[in-house]
Amino acid sequence: MRLGIHLPQIGRKAGPEAIRRAAEQAEQLGFADVWTSEHIILPNGAPYPPSPSFYDPVLALTWAAAYTSRVGLGTSVLVLPMRHPLPLAKELATLQNLSGGRFILGAGVGWLEAEFEALGVPFHERGRRMDEGIAMMRAVWSDDPVTFEAKYVPAVIDNMRMQPKPEKPIPIWIGGTSEPALKRALRYDGWHGSRATPEQAAPIVARLRSERPDPDFAISLRNAWDGRDEGALRARLQGYQAVGIGHVLVEPFERELGDWLAAVERIARAGEGMLS
Repeated sequence: MRLGIHLPQIGRKAGPEAIRRAAEQAEQLGFADVWTSEHIILPNGAPYPPSPSFYDPVLALTWAAAYTSRVGLGTSVLVLPMRHPLPLAKELATLQNLSGGRFILGAGVGWLEAEFEALGVPFHERGRRMDEGIAMMRAVWSDDPVTFEAKYVPAVIDNMRMQPKPEKPIPIWIGGTSEPALKRALRYDGWHGSRATPEQAAPIVARLRSERPDPDFAISLRNAWDGRDEGALRARLQGYQAVGIGHVLVEPFERELGDWLAAVERIARAGEGMLS
């Protein structure tokens, strides 16, 4: 099993120095990858997420990539239906090439209706827009010239060109535990779940593996850690490994950068034997 770590790009700890230090630390400790999350705009006083301060996930990973050479880079998750696929495809291809092919696209449909309304995106079409958006991005990443008939995303793409192409294919891991999310994950390169216990994850893993036994299909889970008990964290990681999860992303709870970096050191100790 491989371990990843979330970067401090949310809340009062976030900033260029924090992202740089955390990315460098993750690479030095042997974590497989570093991750960012996304919200663009939030209602004032929203109970969750706890902070409206979100550094852009793609730019934060680009910043992290500039200070590292090996550690992977992932999004947990980009809310694809909120974004137009064409500029996003350009950004992600650029990140993939600037980083030497280290990027993993974790993607989800989103859940905050007010955020979609602020962006002028139909909330109840988000599943269809996500499927069409992924297809559109894959088309412009591979075809040259490209023609693509769009139904849900406003776009007229007829005999057009977009470069650069990604130098390596960008893996797409789908987030979520709903039936549509699991079916969508099976069509792409992996599943990226969130906050399930090993017991809760086991039947999902079994189902996914029954339909996608190929080792290139990733099964990943995001888990938050309160920093209290390294032994309990190690037992949780071993439990994930035992049910067949191949990758775990750990997100510390700490709000101050110094505490965050110290927690990452403790996560590395708890994950001894799972780091490169």
